[in-house]
Amino acid sequence: MGLNDRDRRCSLLFRDAAIVPWPALQTISSLWRCVANCFFHPEHGRRQHRMRTIATAATTMKKILLIDDDAELRQLLATYLGRHGFDTLLLPDTRQLDAFLERYQPQLLILDLMLPGEDGLAACRRLRSRGETRPVIMLTARDEPADRVIGLEMGADDYLGKPFDPRELVARIEAVLRRGTRSPAAVPDSAGGVTRFGEWLFDRAARQLSRQGQAVALTSGEFALLNTLINHANQAMKRERLLELTRGDASESFDRAIDVQIHRLRRLIEADPAHPRYLQTVWGFGYVFVPDSASDADAG
Repeated sequence: MGLNDRDRRCSLLFRDAAIVPWPALQTISSLWRCVANCFFHPEHGRRQHRMRTIATAATTMKKILLIDDDAELRQLLATYLGRHGFDTLLLPDTRQLDAFLERYQPQLLILDLMLPGEDGLAACRRLRSRGETRPVIMLTARDEPADRVIGLEMGADDYLGKPFDPRELVARIEAVLRRGTRSPAAVPDSAGGVTRFGEWLFDRAARQLSRQGQAVALTSGEFALLNTLINHANQAMKRERLLELTRGDASESFDRAIDVQIHRLRRLIEADPAHPRYLQTVWGFGYVFVPDSASDADAG
């Protein structure tokens, strides 16, 4: 029996998944039930065996905290992420968020936007305001550009609209974690990768930005962007190139992400964010980092 285009799109939800007629996928909840039925189908015992194999190596798995009020979706994603090497902690809301962060030390948070009580945006803003730098990926059924901008402005590292292909979530997680662990690019200075501008000291090796000895928290995305711009001082950089260098693949990233992060960095380091001294806009092109002078670009 031939497949129509909608059936093919459904089949792409999971590799080797059984084909499910498209009318069964009219709502988000039924979509996830469809995926769950495909995933736990008896014919896919080999998948369960692979999951057991992964479980024996749990000590090497990267730990993630997923907060979503949809119990079915939480369990589905925990199972799927487990197959890809992630140990996923689950919460239905943010009431135990602080305790879980302290006790389990997850490497990344996945926050649903529409949570009961404190929503995902408020939780992300609260974490960033107290200096929390762990990466955050926002999930939401509200996938309008304005919602993405707000999420990124609150400190999220990435944003994914529902419904989504779970493989895309895995790709986003891996990309965000790579940004946090990637070694800083080598720079030709005599101070081991330390750059001064104004009152600021940017230490690549320590992955730290400080002013007058006081460290300032940067998210992984903010660090990667500032590091890239400083490494290319006085060179105008296109947004697409900045996305490629900081996120790995510009085609998979929200095209306003760079603009939002520049806005956040300006509020942090510029005396007058409306008239930036260091992170300047090249109209119609992108952005450029302008050091105080050639002699001041690197600390001596």
